[in-house]
Amino acid sequence: MRFLFVLENYLPHLGGAEIAFKNLTERLVKEGNHVDLVTHRIPKTALFEQINGVNVYRVRCFDSRYLFSFFSIPKIFKLAKRADIIQTTTFNGAPPAWFVGKLRRKPIILTVHEVWINKWREVAGFGPLKSYVHDVLERCIYHLPFTRYACVSEHTRQDLIRSGINEKKTITIYNGLDYDFWNPAKFSGDHIREKHRIGDKFLCFSWGRIGPSKGFEYAIRAIPLVAKKIPNVLLMLMVSNTSTYPKLYKNLLTVIEQEGVDELVTLVDSVPYKELGSYIVAADCIIIPSVSEGFGYTTAESAALKRPIVASNVCSIPEIISGDYALVPSKDPQAIADGIIKVHEKKTEHTPLKRFDWDSTTKAYMKLYQTILDKNTLKGSKTTLDRKNEIKQHS
Repeated sequence: MRFLFVLENYLPHLGGAEIAFKNLTERLVKEGNHVDLVTHRIPKTALFEQINGVNVYRVRCFDSRYLFSFFSIPKIFKLAKRADIIQTTTFNGAPPAWFVGKLRRKPIILTVHEVWINKWREVAGFGPLKSYVHDVLERCIYHLPFTRYACVSEHTRQDLIRSGINEKKTITIYNGLDYDFWNPAKFSGDHIREKHRIGDKFLCFSWGRIGPSKGFEYAIRAIPLVAKKIPNVLLMLMVSNTSTYPKLYKNLLTVIEQEGVDELVTLVDSVPYKELGSYIVAADCIIIPSVSEGFGYTTAESAALKRPIVASNVCSIPEIISGDYALVPSKDPQAIADGIIKVHEKKTEHTPLKRFDWDSTTKAYMKLYQTILDKNTLKGSKTTLDRKNEIKQHS
C-alpha cells in the first residue's frame, strides 16, 4: 500500500501525537508499505529527509501551523496522486488533507486524539472569543465527511459521537507503547537522585508540555498539604516548550512563589526521550494532574515502569491506568495530596498491567485500511457495472 500522512507537527517536534505517528509510519514501512509524510517546517530542519524509511516533506509556512493548512495543499496534491489512503489528524493538517482527498478521490482517515469542543477555555487557557472561534473551527473539521474517524481512546470516540459524528464511521484504535523500550529493567534512577541531590526525599515526579490542560499548578498547590504528613516530600516538574510559551512558564513560577514552596518544588529542563525513563523510575510517586487527556502516554509509560501513580479521574485516564494507582478529582490540590499520601502509605488501588502494544495497534490500522480499500474496490466495481447496464439499456 501507499500512504500519505498529513500532520501539522512531526519530528523533531516531539509530543504524544508525534510519538504515535512515528511508530505507526515506521512500522508500516517495515511491513513493505510506502509512506510519504507532509508536515510544517520547523526552523533549521530540512525540506526533505528520509527518517527510518518514511519520506518526510516539510512545507515552508513562516513557522505557522495555521498557514500550513493553506501552504501545504500543492505538496499534498502532488503526493496524493499515487496514494491509496490519506491519513491526517487534528487540527491544521485535517482541512488540506480532506480537500485534496476529495479532489483526488482518495479515502481519508482522521485520527482524533482529543475532542476539545466546549473545553477550549479550560484546557487551552483562551479567552471567551478565541475559545468560541476554536470551538467552531473544531466542529467544522469533524463535520467534513472523512471516510473514517480513528479515535485513540474510547472516551475520545464517545466525545466525537456526542459532537454529532455518525457512530458507524468511528473506531477506537489505542495508541501503542514500545514495551521493549519502556522496560523497568533497562532504567536506573540512582544517578538521577544523585545528580539532583534528592537523597532520601519522597520524590514526586510530573512531566509534559507546559499548558493549562496538564494541570501542573494543582500539583504544586498539593505539595504544602502533603508536607504536613510527609515532611521530606519533593516535587520535580519537567516541563517542555518553556521558551515557546514563556508566559505559561512564568505563571508556574508565580504559583510556586505564591505557595511558598521553593524548597519543596524543583523545575528541571526536559531531557531526550531515551533519558526520560530514568527520571520516572527515580520517583517514588508519579503525579498526572491533567485536566484533559486524549490517550495519556504519561499514564501508560508510568504503569509500564511499575511506578505508583496519582492521576486525575478524567477523560481517557481511567481506561489507560493500571498497576498501583490512586484516581482523584481533577483541579483539586487536596485530593492530589490525599492520593500522594496513599502512595506513601501503600494504600493505593491495584490492577494488572494494561498493555497497549504497537503490534496490536498496527494490526488494527491495517485491518481498517484493508476494509476501506475493499469497500472502495467494491464501490468502483458496482459503478462500472451500473454504467455498463446503462449502456445496454440505451442501446
